[in-house]
Amino acid sequence: MKRLWQAIRYNIKRVMDSDPAADSVWMVLWTYPHITALFWHFFAHRLYKRGYKLLARRIALHSRRVTGIEIHPGATIGRGLFIDHGMGVVIGETAIVGDDVTLFHGVTLGGMSSKKVKRHPTVGNDVLIGAGTKVLGDITVGDHSRIGCNLVIKRDVPANVVIYETEPENVVSRRHKPTIHLIGGNGHSNQNQREGHSETGRHVPRHRIAFTPKNMTKEMAWYI
Repeated sequence: MKRLWQAIRYNIKRVMDSDPAADSVWMVLWTYPHITALFWHFFAHRLYKRGYKLLARRIALHSRRVTGIEIHPGATIGRGLFIDHGMGVVIGETAIVGDDVTLFHGVTLGGMSSKKVKRHPTVGNDVLIGAGTKVLGDITVGDHSRIGCNLVIKRDVPANVVIYETEPENVVSRRHKPTIHLIGGNGHSNQNQREGHSETGRHVPRHRIAFTPKNMTKEMAWYI
């Protein structure tokens, strides 16, 4: 239970840091559906791993009814998962989700095989996936990548890329980005901002950093 409480506290802190609509801890705890979904998944996952699969699935079914979020009890979820809005999110049995991942409503981490193999995606740390996007199959989404809305991803996504559309000119490699400015900030570019920190030292969530493609090169292009 201590581990569960630590996980809940961390998830609440992530929401408070990332979502300007979160006014209080109690608001997050009582009204954000992913907090409830992750609470039930904590128990369902442990039951599933110990062989109580029927009971685990019933708990997951109850969680889906209450929250609109379907997380298979076999899925491995890292700490700090933030599912914004939540409705319609589906995470498959063999999916692996890293730490500090953000998913928006309608995201599917789905499979493309009916065999009993690893058939769902592996999502790295600090990844953001936009609303309505489907990530399908046993593929890997690299750390710190950003994927836009309503896309279908069926190939590995490298680390540190931003994907706006499934066209190569709309894929930007962060390491080649000459300037990064904070939304609503003063436009200055420095190492702290590139690492997701403001000049005051306050953590700035990466999905609040604006990227403007300039001087596109072949090195920045990547085909899905």
